[in-house]
Amino acid sequence: MDTASVLEVRRSAEELFSSGLFCAESVVFAIAKARGVESEILPKVATAFCSGMARSCGTCGALTGAIMGVSLALGRSNPSESTEPSYRATQRLIQEFEREFGSRDCDVLLEGCDLNTAEGQARFKAQRLGQRCLKFTGKAAEIAARVISESGG
Repeated sequence: MDTASVLEVRRSAEELFSSGLFCAESVVFAIAKARGVESEILPKVATAFCSGMARSCGTCGALTGAIMGVSLALGRSNPSESTEPSYRATQRLIQEFEREFGSRDCDVLLEGCDLNTAEGQARFKAQRLGQRCLKFTGKAAEIAARVISESGG
């Protein structure tokens, strides 16, 4: 995948997020579409990973969606295949995401905003933290697409 294609995955993820899908849904769907895979199942399997693992202040949904995209491209189909290509690429993805943003956890990335509370959800809206999530979504998709390409996927 060339640089233009990697950036197209990023744009696609950002457009999906802006259209109403959430972070994990947008990233996995954008990566899958770039690989010629389109299914309504994709955003469904990603939904509970959004908002820091179902609003539990866990791993950023954009990152988990990117991990699902890496697995889609480099994962194994049967037990005789190696997990190493997917694991190596995922480790690299996580390192690059953390280097870019300083953390992988949703609550840290959103400066302590707990999305599982009414106060946190109000703060998210009032401070327009969704704009940060858009940035996380685009960059996670971009890093994943590049890592997949460089890993031969």
